[in-house]
Amino acid sequence: MHSAFSKVAAARLTSKIAPRIILLLFALVSAAWAAAPQFSGQSRVGSSTGDQWEPSIAADGSGHVFILYPQYGKVASCENCLMPTMLLVTSSDNGKTWQSPRSILESPTGQFDPQIAVDPADHRTLYAAWLQNGKRAVVLAKSVDSGATWAFTVAVTSAVELDKPALAVRGQAVYVAFNHEEEVWVAVSQDAGRSFIPTRVNAESRPGWSLLGSATVDPAGNAYLAWSSYSKSAGARGAVNLYIAKSGDQGKTWASTPLGVSAAAPNCKIEECGEAYLGPQIALTSDADGTLYALWNAGSQPMGPQHIYFSSSTDGGENWIPRTSVSSAPPAVDHAFPAIVAGNSGDVRIAWMDARNSSRTHTAWNTYYRSSSNGGATWGDEIRVSNYVPGYPYISKAGFSFPFGDYFGLAIDNQNDTHLVWGEGQNYQSPGSIWQSTGR
Repeated sequence: MHSAFSKVAAARLTSKIAPRIILLLFALVSAAWAAAPQFSGQSRVGSSTGDQWEPSIAADGSGHVFILYPQYGKVASCENCLMPTMLLVTSSDNGKTWQSPRSILESPTGQFDPQIAVDPADHRTLYAAWLQNGKRAVVLAKSVDSGATWAFTVAVTSAVELDKPALAVRGQAVYVAFNHEEEVWVAVSQDAGRSFIPTRVNAESRPGWSLLGSATVDPAGNAYLAWSSYSKSAGARGAVNLYIAKSGDQGKTWASTPLGVSAAAPNCKIEECGEAYLGPQIALTSDADGTLYALWNAGSQPMGPQHIYFSSSTDGGENWIPRTSVSSAPPAVDHAFPAIVAGNSGDVRIAWMDARNSSRTHTAWNTYYRSSSNGGATWGDEIRVSNYVPGYPYISKAGFSFPFGDYFGLAIDNQNDTHLVWGEGQNYQSPGSIWQSTGR
C-alpha cells in the first residue's frame, strides 16, 4: 500500500510541478540570453610613453586578437624609425594578456592611418595597411603565422599626399581604398595582395573633398566602400553627402548610391583639430549572409550636434531600411566616430563616442556599445564601456576630455566575445593613449 501510494503520489506531484519547472527554466534561460553584455574595465594597451591613437583591431579563429596603432614618440627597438611608427600588439588568449608592442616594418618615414583585418574566409590570414613615404604610398602587409612574420607590397604610390586607407579582404580579394581631396580610389588585388590595380571610384562626378569611411566584401564577393563628401564651395561649413559604392565585378567598376545628407559638423573648439574633425563618418560591414550594415553620425542643424544612425540592406545596397537612431542620449549631445562589426547572420555590434556626461564647465566623452541578434530590428541595452581610471589627467569619473583619433575599432573573437579599442586624450595635440575592453 505504502509503495503503491508513493508511486501514484509521485506521478501526480510530477505532473503538477514539471510544467512549472520547465517554465522556470525557460524564464531563467531567456533572462540569461536577454541579460546586458558585461565588459571588463578599460585597460591601456600599447606603449606606456608617447601618444597613441587611431587604433585598428582584428581577431582570428584561434584566439588571437591584433591591435595596430601609430606610436608618436621614440621606439627603443627601432632606431631608424621616424614617428609615427606603426606598432602591433598581439594577444594569443582572446585579450586576457598582451604581448609587448613591436614594429612590423622599420621605416625612415612616418607611418599613418592603420588598418588591420583577418580574412573571413579562412579566419587565419592577417592583413594590415597604412600610409607611408610622406603619405604618398599605401603599404599592404600580409601574415600567415598570426603576425610573427610579414610579407609587404606597395599597393599604390602617388605624387601627392593621400589620406585614410580602408581595408577589406575575402579569400584572394584584397581592397585598399584611400582618398585624395575629392577623389576616392581603391587599389584592388585578386591574388591575395601580390599585385594591385588602382581604380577611381567616384569618377562620374567631382562633388568636393571626400573623407573615406570604411569598406567590406560580402560572401558573394561584392565589394563596398563608404565615404563622406564635402561641398566644393562651402567646405566643412556646408552640407555633407554620404555615399556607398558597390562593385560586383572584382573592383573594375563602381556604382555610387547616396545614403543620406548631414548638416555641417560642430566646431571642434580646438583650432588644430580642423573643421571636419567631428564631421559625419560612415562605418560599414557585412554579415555571414551578406546583409550590409551602416552606422554613421549626422546632424540636422548647421554646426549643430551630430547623432548616431543605423541602417541595413539585404539586397546588396540597392535599398536601405529607413535610418534609426541607436543612441539614447538627448538630441543636443555631440556624437562622433562610429564603429561596427558583424558576425553570423543577423549578429551586428556597434559602438560610438558621445558627450552626454558633459557639464557647463567640463567636457566628458565616453564610448558606448550596443548589439543586435536580428540585424538591427531590436537592440540590446546601451553599455558605457569607458570608465574611470586614476592617474590620467584627461580621465574623470564623468568621462574623458577628448575623443583622441579619427576612428576606433571592434572585433569578434572565436568565443563570440566583443573586443573594443579606442583613443582618449586631453586634446587634439596630447597627451593621449589607447584603451581596450572585452565583453560578451
